[in-house]
Amino acid sequence: MTAAPAPALSYLALGDSYTIGEGVAESGRWPVQLAAALRAEGIPLADPRIIATTGWTTDELAWGIDGAEPLGEWDFVTLLIGVNNQYRARSAVDYRGEFDTLLQRAIGFARGRADRVLVLSIPDWGVTPFVKTTTQQPEQIAVELDAYNAAAQVVCEARGVAFVDITPVSRERGGEVEMLADDGLHPSASMYTQWTALALPVARGLLAP
Repeated sequence: MTAAPAPALSYLALGDSYTIGEGVAESGRWPVQLAAALRAEGIPLADPRIIATTGWTTDELAWGIDGAEPLGEWDFVTLLIGVNNQYRARSAVDYRGEFDTLLQRAIGFARGRADRVLVLSIPDWGVTPFVKTTTQQPEQIAVELDAYNAAAQVVCEARGVAFVDITPVSRERGGEVEMLADDGLHPSASMYTQWTALALPVARGLLAP
C-alpha cells in the first residue's frame, strides 16, 4: 500500500513590495520561490498566502493584517518590512517598536512557535538606478538601513526568531540590470532567487522533520 502524502504545511508571508514581488510574475516572488525550493527537497510547504502591498510601512502592514479575513494559524510565517519607513524618513527607534509588535503577531500566527517564523533583512535600494530620481543619497540610505536592520536583528534574537541577512547581496548585485525589474527599483526574479538561496537552508532547518 502506498503511503498517503504528507499534508501540506501552510505558509503566511507578510511584507511590502518585496514580498508581493512588484514587477515580477507570481512564480518569481521570493516566498513562492522558497516554497517551491522546499517542496523540491521533500518539505511539503504550500504556496504562501501573501499579505503585502507595494509602499506599505510597518503600521500599514498592521492595518492590512487587521483588514484581512481572520488569518487563523499557520505552519510557517515570514516577515520582511521597513524599507518604506526609511524612505519616509521615519526613525529607527520607532521602527524597532513597530517591528517588534509585528513580529509578535507573526509568532502568534505561527501558533506561538518562534521557531516557525523567519525574517529577511531590508535590501538596500540605494544601489539602484531609481535613487537618482530622488533627493536621497546612497550613503545615507545605507547608514539608515543598517540601523533598521540592526534593530530588527536584535528584536529577532530576543524573540528567538531566525533572521536572514540578504542586504549584502542586494548591495553587491542590486544595481545590475538583470537583477532589477523594469522600474529600475524593485528586484527581478533573479535577485529574488539570490534571496531564496540564502533563506533556504534556514527555512529547511525550521521545517524539516
